[in-house]
Amino acid sequence: MTEPRHPEPQPTLGGNAGMSSQYLEIRDLRVTFDGFTAVDGVNLTLLQGDLRFLIGPNGAGKTTLVDAVTGLVPATGSVTKSGVELLGSKVHKIARQGVGRTFQTASVFEDLTVLQNLDIAAGAGRSALTLLRRRKSVLPQIEEALETTGLSHLRDRKAGILPHGQKQWLEIGMLLVQDADVLLLDEPVAGMSHEEREETGHLLRRIGAERTVVVVEHDMDFMRAFATSVTVLARGKVIADGSVEEIQADPMVQQVYLGTTAAADVLEEA
Repeated sequence: MTEPRHPEPQPTLGGNAGMSSQYLEIRDLRVTFDGFTAVDGVNLTLLQGDLRFLIGPNGAGKTTLVDAVTGLVPATGSVTKSGVELLGSKVHKIARQGVGRTFQTASVFEDLTVLQNLDIAAGAGRSALTLLRRRKSVLPQIEEALETTGLSHLRDRKAGILPHGQKQWLEIGMLLVQDADVLLLDEPVAGMSHEEREETGHLLRRIGAERTVVVVEHDMDFMRAFATSVTVLARGKVIADGSVEEIQADPMVQQVYLGTTAAADVLEEA
């Protein structure tokens, strides 16, 4: 992956734009399935420029929270993007508000090229007959997404033959060309090589400086290396929230998230 020509500002704890830019505010969010509460009264404020990692044991409610925000499961409470209520809206309407998400398995059109995938993602307003027609020129936002994701040299390669990591980068690029400024990424480095994880971390820093980015993650080494802030969920509730250092030192995180003293040592290792 190549670095952009002009280095982007870095994400920082607490964000770099405050409430004056795009943000996501979650209040008393609850999701219940057949009497089981999967997300239990979650409150979060997610700001531009704060690369937030959402961690917790299996069954903590991380992916369900993302599903609720993006309209895939019904929920109660409130989810607002810069003051606009999202909860109760259809999935496509939430996406049009600039909220994008990825899944653990990349959702790309494998028989089409990288450029065609990005062109389709950018062409939500185009007719079905013109979606696959080659444009006479490449849209500026597509060129920018290719550069940001490091896929410029692979623009004419079919997505289906890309390595796992590059498919994930392409899916992120597809969100970028749709002007998503709130990105919810579900385990983006699962199954990646060490090199791919490093490249993905740098990509998240690039896109996270000017957007609101939330990463659902199990890889603690990856979290320590790239998170600017961390929220820990357990049994559907937020049990800790703060910097990486604060999370590592939190006794409740060590007890509830890891469960044993030996496991706590793993969280604290550099």
